[in-house]
Amino acid sequence: MFRTLLTAVTGVLLSASVCLAGPVTLKLGHIAEPENPYGMGATHFAELVKERTNGAVEIQVFPSSQLGNQRDLVEGLTFGTVDMTLTGTAVLGNFIPEVSVFDLPFIFRDVQHAYKALDTVGMELCRKGESRGMITLAIWENGVRHMTNSKRPIKTPADMNGLKIRVMEQPVYIEMMKSLGASPTPMAMNELFSALQQGTVDGQENPFSHIATKRFDEVQKYISLTAHTYAPEPVLISAMSWSKLNAEQQAILRKAAEDTRDWQRQLCRDKEGVFRKTIEDRGNAVINDDVDKEAFAKATAPVWAMYTKKFGDATIKAIQAIK
Repeated sequence: MFRTLLTAVTGVLLSASVCLAGPVTLKLGHIAEPENPYGMGATHFAELVKERTNGAVEIQVFPSSQLGNQRDLVEGLTFGTVDMTLTGTAVLGNFIPEVSVFDLPFIFRDVQHAYKALDTVGMELCRKGESRGMITLAIWENGVRHMTNSKRPIKTPADMNGLKIRVMEQPVYIEMMKSLGASPTPMAMNELFSALQQGTVDGQENPFSHIATKRFDEVQKYISLTAHTYAPEPVLISAMSWSKLNAEQQAILRKAAEDTRDWQRQLCRDKEGVFRKTIEDRGNAVINDDVDKEAFAKATAPVWAMYTKKFGDATIKAIQAIK
């Protein structure tokens, strides 16, 4: 009788302690503006998680580099000082070098090829980050990247010669610019607008979404549709934060990240033309569609050799074989 009563009281106390503990709160930081498609994806993801966990897991979203630049955010995951982030594979490649394969110029035939490669080969490569304290839930989209600058239209690789171009802090992008005759300048995104405005750099490369939402077209006269790379955006959670969740909550976060991936990729397709029109309507920059992409692919081919020398060509062949 006493033992039964003690068990019941203990159960009540444990239930009360769980209630008092309240929801698990996770902070998700990223560098995009809230109206950027992957910024919108972060908000959509947070809403799904809150709904599907009945409020037991709350994700607070901090856009626009509020919690730091991408490198700071990924480092924070490894130390457990950041719960979640969205980051490009270009930055993630500093922590999981093999994922740099996805930043090789012209490696994807089109976005559908990119989706299939990222959801298979990409997720497998990202698992290498688990030993460094970061878990990849899904891979979202940043978009197709284009060149912008303040000097001249870019139609062929020769037009890149001598331009000082901001790049992400990643060897593939640095070597790509060198192969085009440009001068690569690694720089965090939150420093970029002022650097363009002051002429510290001549240009940069990003998808339409960033060019429009960060208003780079206000300080860049020429936008050239080089489509030189496709930028994935993995969704990462710190292993320390992951361990705060029970198995059911972990499953909900994975599924919500995957569902948001599909929603956000379609949003990117729908918004691409909208962002282009926004830039055209502002009237500050000239958009040039007349780009010799074959010449760009040929000029940047040595970057592939650099990756192959370091990691072999098995991953590249696996990506190319995907139909």
